[in-house]
Amino acid sequence: MRLIVCALIAVTVLAACENKGLRQIQSRGEGPDEFIIVPAKPLEQPESFSALPEPTPGGFNRTDQRPLEDSVAALGGQRTSPNAPVPGSDAALVNHTSRFGREANIRATLAAADAQFRKRQSRLTQIRIFQEDSYAQAYRREAIRPARVAEQFRRAGIPTPTAPPAGRRR
Repeated sequence: MRLIVCALIAVTVLAACENKGLRQIQSRGEGPDEFIIVPAKPLEQPESFSALPEPTPGGFNRTDQRPLEDSVAALGGQRTSPNAPVPGSDAALVNHTSRFGREANIRATLAAADAQFRKRQSRLTQIRIFQEDSYAQAYRREAIRPARVAEQFRRAGIPTPTAPPAGRRR
């Protein structure tokens, strides 16, 4: 009887150490997404009020944060929509990378394949004693193990100067 009570206490204590992970693949509720909220830029007074553009209902405000556009501009690029034509300066790059063909709807195709893969991986994993990061669980077999890859490179005679020496692993 004591053994059963101790086992139940141990299971209860271990169940309290649940790790939900940061990368949940599906939403767990109907609540708002706290990562969508971005503070507005500080208000600025324009040089000329007559030079301001006409207001557009449902459009962007000048004080709205645009993280993607701001980061691309900070790196010296220009953010365009995915369906925008390729600028002339990038035509040679696009032609070279698509020399073996390309699929126009690759994002939707990959999203559907990923959803199918995760569904297939989660068939027998619905019942768990301990909560696990579902992304890591689904892609466990595809994960790269750096020490194993470095060892394979060493055996093939490929130098691995940034990897720790073969006998000194952490």
